[in-house]
Amino acid sequence: MTLDVTVLVVAKAPVPGFAKTRLASETDDTRAAELAAASLLDTLDAVAAADVAHRVVAMTGDLDQAVGSGDITAALDRFTVIPQRGDSFAERLVNAHADAYGAFGVPILQIGMDTPQVSAALLEESAAILIQERRCVLGLAEDGGWWVLGVPDAATAEAILPVPMSRADTGRLTRDALVASGAEVVDLPILRDVDFAADVAPVAAACSASSRFRVVAQTRPV
Repeated sequence: MTLDVTVLVVAKAPVPGFAKTRLASETDDTRAAELAAASLLDTLDAVAAADVAHRVVAMTGDLDQAVGSGDITAALDRFTVIPQRGDSFAERLVNAHADAYGAFGVPILQIGMDTPQVSAALLEESAAILIQERRCVLGLAEDGGWWVLGVPDAATAEAILPVPMSRADTGRLTRDALVASGAEVVDLPILRDVDFAADVAPVAAACSASSRFRVVAQTRPV
């Protein structure tokens, strides 16, 4: 049965020098963009395969200049694509939730593009919990951030606006902010995301054999 939820992917075009700058500082701009492109494509494949009602990508950056531009553009044909709006990352996240909810008016399960090991099955399980529990869902990342956030409506997502992003306590602060706003939060599995060179091999090992990220990571290890 199709789950009445929107899966929202917040993504950055994998342009060398623009995407995965922390990873690029340990490798190089092109290599980081190659891995980002593979990760994004794996993520889009998982979302496309999930039995959900709506799929949205909030994108920033120039796809024409991106590594894998053609493949990414083709994959996006299966999605509603919206531009990111806002100055800070938190603003862009909250605005993406608002735009996705305005378009379809159903609960939103939002992920990034840094967990290529995510599967359609895991997304469906997470979406089912979001719908059935009628509470927020939050999956933390091993580094203290988070990889997935599910909210029943866009207003609930506004609670994360003051939360500082890309820190070791972002996940905890996100959970605290949601609870302080009156929301109840269900914890989802913890995943490792790709921010640094040390993350690449462990995440690739957790991907399927057909994963683009796994292939790219093994072709030229970082």
